[in-house]
Amino acid sequence: MVIKGTLTFSGDKSISHRALMFSALADGESRISNLSTGADVQSTRKCLEACGVEIKDEGNEVVVNGGKLSDPIDSLDCGNSGTTTRLLLGLMAGQGINATFIGDDSVSYRPMNRIMDPLYQMGLKSKSNDGKLPITIRKSELNGIQYKSPVASAQVKSAVLLAGLGASGETSITEPVLSRNHTEKMLSGLGANLSTSGLTTTVSSMTSPLSPFDLAVPGDPSTAAFFAASATLVPNSVIVLNRVLANPTRTGVFATLEKMGAAMERLNQWDEAGELIGNLKIWHQPLKGVIIDENDVPGLIDELPIIAILATQANGKTKVSGAEELRVKESDRIHALCKNLKKMGADIEELHDGFIINGPTPLKGANIETFHDHRIAMAFTIAGLVTNGDIVLDHPECASISFPEFYDVLENLKQ
Repeated sequence: MVIKGTLTFSGDKSISHRALMFSALADGESRISNLSTGADVQSTRKCLEACGVEIKDEGNEVVVNGGKLSDPIDSLDCGNSGTTTRLLLGLMAGQGINATFIGDDSVSYRPMNRIMDPLYQMGLKSKSNDGKLPITIRKSELNGIQYKSPVASAQVKSAVLLAGLGASGETSITEPVLSRNHTEKMLSGLGANLSTSGLTTTVSSMTSPLSPFDLAVPGDPSTAAFFAASATLVPNSVIVLNRVLANPTRTGVFATLEKMGAAMERLNQWDEAGELIGNLKIWHQPLKGVIIDENDVPGLIDELPIIAILATQANGKTKVSGAEELRVKESDRIHALCKNLKKMGADIEELHDGFIINGPTPLKGANIETFHDHRIAMAFTIAGLVTNGDIVLDHPECASISFPEFYDVLENLKQ
């Protein structure tokens, strides 16, 4: 078996969330094509519709009529989506909406104080379940603040900036390390008064609605990473990934693949709607271990599960540190990776903030506990390409959180 083919992906999940939210703040009709098909983005859509935003499908486009939000009648169900929850908390707070946020068991376990703390400082009235969902927010007079975030998190940064659109004065947030910057890029392009200096981003109160827009969402690099890994792992494989987002805050996984020795060629790159997009060719070569630390982690936090799989087949030691954030994703991904890889025969040591893998080691088939985490499910499916024996996932359907077509696309690449 080899992996061969050319792929074009559904839209980037991070940009899809934001495109829906920002079009809701825009005065008029926005058209979005290639929106992510993942369940998380559907959660954002349903929450916005519950707040009076008209969203409809026209062929391959999603059409949003924005301009004004209203209080929802029922609780806003964010499903499995931490991005939906955290960004909408900031957006709804800034727009003076009264709402209660709920979610599934996974999201209800995830910490929200990192969002709520700066919102409290801005004057938001709310109540929560000890910093977790359900969270109820009340219409409040918000004031701009200067916030120094203890974590490099695009969700924290975005929530504060979105709240700042409805706060008096200026709101600024400073990060320890630059996280993905789609919010800044998109808001600036749509007419918000926003500026960035180093690790600090500042926004002023929105005096008029954002401008409506047409957007073709680029392919999701986090999804593309799984297929890139499949070509890297399986001898004689080669794939081309078309129209993938190449924003430097999102390409850490591809830089890491190159450090590991993967063969990669950037066929071409271009700018579209303020974002860099490109085509990539990737093929098999022997891999070597790498060191990943806290400075690298923000740029590849979602891709560390697939990096762990690759590390089991790489020569030498791979060490990941400074990745405590993995413990509060859809699952405790450090625990999930270590537990499942040990079952498969990998040489892996669990750290409080990461893991150490010594490779290469042959992997054997096993029953995999996904913890209902889409990235764990997809990562171990890719591992199954090089295992002796079958990989059996307890909840394969959880891949639909980000990419419902994952298994079909992978099957079509096998030759």
